[in-house]
Amino acid sequence: MNRKEQLNKLAEEVTWDIIIIGGGANGLGTAVDAASRGFKTILLEAIDFAKGTSSRSTKLIHGGVRYLEQGNLALVIEALKERGLMMKNARHLAKNESFIIPNYNWWGGIFYTLGLKFYDHLAGDLSLGTSKYLSKQKTIEQLPSIEQKGLRSGVLYHDGQFDDSRLAINLAQTAIEKGACVLNHFKVSELLKDSKNKIIGIIAIDQETQKEYIIKGKAVINATGVFTNAIMKMNDTVYKKYIVPSQGIHLVFDKSFLSGDHALMIPKTSDGRVLFAVPWHDKIVVGTTDTLVKKSDFEPIALEEEITFVLETSQRYLTKKPTRADVLSVFAGLRPLVAPEKKGQNTKEVSRSHKIIVSKTGLITITGGKWTTYRKIAEDIIDKTIEVHKLPKRKCKTKNLHIHGNSKNRVTDFKNHLSVYGTDASAILQLQKSEPALKQNLHPNYDHTLAEVVWAIRNEMAATIEDVLARRVRLLFLDARASIECSNKVAYLLAEELGHDENWIQNQLAQFKTLANGFLLKEFRV
Repeated sequence: MNRKEQLNKLAEEVTWDIIIIGGGANGLGTAVDAASRGFKTILLEAIDFAKGTSSRSTKLIHGGVRYLEQGNLALVIEALKERGLMMKNARHLAKNESFIIPNYNWWGGIFYTLGLKFYDHLAGDLSLGTSKYLSKQKTIEQLPSIEQKGLRSGVLYHDGQFDDSRLAINLAQTAIEKGACVLNHFKVSELLKDSKNKIIGIIAIDQETQKEYIIKGKAVINATGVFTNAIMKMNDTVYKKYIVPSQGIHLVFDKSFLSGDHALMIPKTSDGRVLFAVPWHDKIVVGTTDTLVKKSDFEPIALEEEITFVLETSQRYLTKKPTRADVLSVFAGLRPLVAPEKKGQNTKEVSRSHKIIVSKTGLITITGGKWTTYRKIAEDIIDKTIEVHKLPKRKCKTKNLHIHGNSKNRVTDFKNHLSVYGTDASAILQLQKSEPALKQNLHPNYDHTLAEVVWAIRNEMAATIEDVLARRVRLLFLDARASIECSNKVAYLLAEELGHDENWIQNQLAQFKTLANGFLLKEFRV
């Protein structure tokens, strides 16, 4: 996964079978599917892989207990099947996580136990474990941090947990291994059309060099998530909204706020939503919210009312009460929800299912969906593309396709921070051995080393401080202040590896500090 090699591949090809715009979950999954079927595939991402929504999830791969409650069985069944496949195909990133639902009324224990037994049943052979009712005492033993006042019982169930942007990087690597051309920092500026108003390619600009490229292709797929409407404006003279962005935020705390190995799930908060507190990379991620916003931003900012809601709800259920001063990082993401058919629908009523739109120009657009079902969404997109553009009929091959880094014969030690690299972990250790200076820790409070930064630059197409600290090493999401403190080391390594000067370094440091301050509550910014 080397930028120079990918640019050479772009220069060699005259016409592609499939051009994909967008390097999030849906785009990258589609590139893997298309390339593994043998189609000449290129994917372009305007900023960086998983820059938007796809790095800002609750870190869960799940059927969706809330969708079960809503009666959306088809989505739950599909997601549970896909959860099982991801657990097999990306063992280094996806793991079984046990959740406990605390009940503060007499009927909750029975209601959720029966519902989650049904959830287990729907998963079939791909079930991750049996749900069970817990007495009040057992609930406290399993979840010592839970608020005991009024507690009556608990229910334990199993779901999946993963690292979202690390999976995105591994999907990019997998697509390249299957023959695709994949480039980040490459922005599509125009859709090319013939005399019949059919799309025949795109114009794109390399953000690193500002060089413009004309790229011809038989099919163009719009997988830009919350920025779908922007591509649709290029496509159509008559414009309508295809997606509505809904914001969800997460607060990150020290793991001491949720002692034990279990995650916490609150099935009905004060506003009728679901709240999770999930162990992740030795921290606790708490969220989320569901707030309709008017426009899509690359860096959405958590609203004060969202922060207050997550804090107050956490305080209600945890014995150690988190405060604003305890927030290590706050991140906001935008869900690309399919625009509702009816006016006045709220975000809880808008479908989480994906939808494929075929424009008269031949543009294929994917809206909606979630990380758990990315593989099935990609399969559906390529099947539709084959049908619409009369491409050779080739069957999907991704059900049992190992994602880069996966090892089916090795048990993953998730307590080792290098586990997210899977089979690449040994190469990073070898890098430290061959270049001893790279053994140095990136930050004194964390295990990450300089070798991981160099690995990200040489083998994972990281080009900026943000690429490294937000999406290769997840430090910005785990501890924003710590990420600012070690950004200097990252800047100088990037400059050394990529041949940048002091002026570039200072610009990068200023840009990253501004960005990282958005991950800190306003009174704690630096």
